[in-house]
Amino acid sequence: MVLGSVLVMFLAQVPAPVPSAPAWSDRYAKWERMVPMRDGTSLFTAIYLPKSSLLQDSTAETHPILMRRTPYSCGPYGEDKFPDSLGPSAGFPLRDYIVVHQDVRGCWRSEGEFVDMRPQRAPDPVVLGDEVANCTDESTDTWDTIDWLVKNVPANNGRVGMWGISYPGFYAAAGMIDAHPALKCSSPQAPIADWFFDDFRHHGALFLPHAFWFLNGFGVPRPGPTSERRPSAVELTVQDGYDFFLGLGPLKNIDATLFKGRVPYWNELLAHPNYDSFWQARNLLPHLRKVAPAVLTVGGWFDAEDLYGPLKIYRAIEQLNPGIENTLVMGPWAHGGWGRGDGDRLGNVRFGAKQSLWYREQIELPFFERHLRGQSPAPQAEATIFETGANRWRAFEQWPPKEAVPHAWFVRGDQMLAQDAAPTDLEACDEFTSDPRKPVPFTEPIVNGMSRAYMTDDQRFAARRPDVLVYQTEPLAEELTLVGPLLAHLWVSTSREDADWIVKLVDVFPPAFEYPAEEGGGEGGAGEARRAAKTDPPPPPMGGYQMMVRSEVIRGRFRDSYAEPKPFAPGVPALVKLPLQDVLHTFQKGHRLMFQVQSSWFPLTDRNPQSWVDDIAQADAAAFVPATHRVWRDAAHPTRIEVATLPATPAATLPVTLPATPPAAPPQPPQKEPR
Repeated sequence: MVLGSVLVMFLAQVPAPVPSAPAWSDRYAKWERMVPMRDGTSLFTAIYLPKSSLLQDSTAETHPILMRRTPYSCGPYGEDKFPDSLGPSAGFPLRDYIVVHQDVRGCWRSEGEFVDMRPQRAPDPVVLGDEVANCTDESTDTWDTIDWLVKNVPANNGRVGMWGISYPGFYAAAGMIDAHPALKCSSPQAPIADWFFDDFRHHGALFLPHAFWFLNGFGVPRPGPTSERRPSAVELTVQDGYDFFLGLGPLKNIDATLFKGRVPYWNELLAHPNYDSFWQARNLLPHLRKVAPAVLTVGGWFDAEDLYGPLKIYRAIEQLNPGIENTLVMGPWAHGGWGRGDGDRLGNVRFGAKQSLWYREQIELPFFERHLRGQSPAPQAEATIFETGANRWRAFEQWPPKEAVPHAWFVRGDQMLAQDAAPTDLEACDEFTSDPRKPVPFTEPIVNGMSRAYMTDDQRFAARRPDVLVYQTEPLAEELTLVGPLLAHLWVSTSREDADWIVKLVDVFPPAFEYPAEEGGGEGGAGEARRAAKTDPPPPPMGGYQMMVRSEVIRGRFRDSYAEPKPFAPGVPALVKLPLQDVLHTFQKGHRLMFQVQSSWFPLTDRNPQSWVDDIAQADAAAFVPATHRVWRDAAHPTRIEVATLPATPAATLPVTLPATPPAAPPQPPQKEPR
């Protein structure tokens, strides 16, 4: 953890981008090696070496190693072929890092068998002579790779860092456990933590288009080590995802009519609807002990795939490894948005400046420079968090911040919300009919897959439906900042035996809202230039826009236990608690705070039949029936949303002025004869 930080607001003054890099083949040499693991399996590893490290001169400068392990290919393959980028951003190869990309076990050109979210080995593997039982996992593969690298790569300084986004973020997190002494720092970014809550399943509900399209390609097994991309299980052209998935009918039809057994993990995913031993073994969080390297965990507030992972991994490391440097960055990004693009907007929502460039140059690069070269100052705070709505960076000594003040918003009559005022009615509720044959869309216009921008989309289309309940405040008299975990306490009942519950936190813009002129195109003059070139449409009218700030779903059968589902008793109120993850969002003066409650979210999540079936993945079409749902709001059943608020920024807050230009890139290495 990082001590001694003060609450800091970073002004949105972003340095100019790093100059274009030369062709990497001019600056780097490339090795391809099969690196041996302790069980005899060898992993394909591409090593990019600054040419200065290959000089005959024994006094040549040494360099740190920066490694990414991935199931998505470390191609292009061939020692004469170079990727478009090396490292997390252009600043790293310009500073002559040794960059290493590795195909994980069982993927692409590596040997072995691939296992999705490979479970961690037993803490103390049994060693019998030359035989090692239960000895390999992603942590040991990382250890063995680092050990080989520091012993065999010329001119390395004995210090290694790891990074990765999404699945590679999981490998970066797993590699920190019982780490090799040379691993000095790691940055798991959008890391998967537990696939029952990340990516494909959210509190038991299946994120249907995400799982379908991802596994349609990634889930097809390879025949053996290969440099060729695997073909998709089925070639499809789909424009209207809502009609496509509705037309497929029950989940069991997808394998029967499309995949036909060619995607084994699809069937594994559906075969484990409850949180059983299959999922428990793939939960990385309990294993995040004995973490010695410094950690920079990165996530996006609008990451449609992995919002759960970074928040939970940061907290687990904090709890299980007191005293280490453990820092968190949460920015205004979709999945991996900090690693590409400018980060100035997402969908229709603007964030005021090029926040991704700021992060890459002022947070990420200094983190690795500090731990791998001993350069750059210490971090200013443990948590560097972007405050959406206000479009500014904040830094805190801890996350959630100690200044947070807990509150509850209670749903009331007339579609209103009341802060800290519990209802006194003896019996009161709101009801709607949910029909799985006509589910509520998750976005408009309808898209094929899971839109990257759906988490900031306008929700007016949903608020106007009769099967969506809406509760909101009056226009706010002053700004309101919500911070930290958000938990919905839903008192609900249904006329059937099962139901899904979706809760959305929404920022309702005033009727005459407009972004400032410099933000209208996302980045001022550059936005104007894109529109002039007809590559960037004009921003839509934002008056009355209902910006989704946070949302989540839970399958009601799991309200008491994810491992042991149970039906609702028809008509009987029951409490459903739904965590919506964390927020740091300011509702500006004149805006409204809104919550929406519904029971379908299609095709983002699969449909709940609403009649009781033991396994929804095996349900027949006849099981999908309409039901009347109620949300209760009386004294005995006070439906509410719990979340803390952050007081106004104290007078002692310090502005930080960022440099106008980035640090100069080091000179090109001398061109001598390589050894």
